[in-house]
Amino acid sequence: MDANKNAVSGKRAQWFQCPDSQRCGGCQLLKLPYSAQLREKQAFVESLLSPFGHVSPIRGMENPFHYRNKVHAVFATDKSGNPISGIYQEGTHHVIPVRNCLIENQDASRIIHVITDMLKGTGWRIYNEYTHRGHIRHAVIRISESTRQIMVTLVVTTFNLPGLDHFVDALLQACPEISTIVLNLNTRVSSVVLGNREKIIYGLGYIDDILLGKRFRISSRSFYQVNSRQTEVLYQTAIDLCHLKGQETLLDAYCGTGTIGICASDHVHKLIGVEINKSAVDDARINASVNHVNRSSFYVGDAGKFMHSMNQDGKSPDIVIMDPPRSGSSDAFLSAILACLPSTLLYISCNPETLQRDLHTLIQGYNVEAIIPVDMFPCTHHVETVCLLTHS
Repeated sequence: MDANKNAVSGKRAQWFQCPDSQRCGGCQLLKLPYSAQLREKQAFVESLLSPFGHVSPIRGMENPFHYRNKVHAVFATDKSGNPISGIYQEGTHHVIPVRNCLIENQDASRIIHVITDMLKGTGWRIYNEYTHRGHIRHAVIRISESTRQIMVTLVVTTFNLPGLDHFVDALLQACPEISTIVLNLNTRVSSVVLGNREKIIYGLGYIDDILLGKRFRISSRSFYQVNSRQTEVLYQTAIDLCHLKGQETLLDAYCGTGTIGICASDHVHKLIGVEINKSAVDDARINASVNHVNRSSFYVGDAGKFMHSMNQDGKSPDIVIMDPPRSGSSDAFLSAILACLPSTLLYISCNPETLQRDLHTLIQGYNVEAIIPVDMFPCTHHVETVCLLTHS
């Protein structure tokens, strides 16, 4: 999709209507019209990756507003002691109250404001990061645009909150669209948002979302792409580039909860996923079962060691899809790829700089056939890139 055709007509003025953008630092490109944002991201990717091959036009959004399906708010108090909710100012732990964020889902933002207003009458103390005292720290809202299910996670320091039942009843009366409410216990002196223990206090404790016709379970601690609309664009782009024939064994490396591999599963013979996070692998197995992906296996482990093991057993995959973290791939995984040389390698990168670094290694055994940027995070400087490599 041509970058210039993705600009939202008639909405130029909206780029200057967020009173918090200068303080929060979350939307680094908000001052630019969307067409200019796309041009800037295109130029950034080209500056890093054009030495490896042609960079296709970036694939942007028709409407780049209110796309975040996960909204996180930290609680604090104002000078009068009243509860406020917002985000940390960039580089600090100073909370900036946010009322109308242009990139957050509006229903999720509204629920956070309802919760914040309700806290005044609960008697619960807002957690203080300096004294480490208080009952409630954060709220995380996850919403599915496809199923309209909504999960509320309240991050607390105790499960024994006075008047909790009354609070839940009042919240559901004010926001009956909520599907489930979870308490997450976090007593650590840390900036990490979620703890390891949870208590479901309403609903099933998870919601479902649909990507490319496949259904995925999302729990409070599941990794899931925050822009569902563009995730479909990203995954379809990746699947199309692989030219799957239905006979291949596909390895989904760094598979997380298995989303991209499961989306591609109808087009391959066998799906294998590997992920170092056990809870993510548990979710992947559930997602495969829900979608009746029978010829699939998901393993807990380091992707590089797993690839080496497959190579030693003579079971190298035909196609590898890799979606590593921002730090890029490990040296062990890259060396394993070059040792077994699957015919097709599809690299999904959330950081063009580490993709550039890894391509210098991968071109020892591969040709770069396609480079396609995808704008998953409008108004920010982040950009995803899909890169197809083939070995002949």
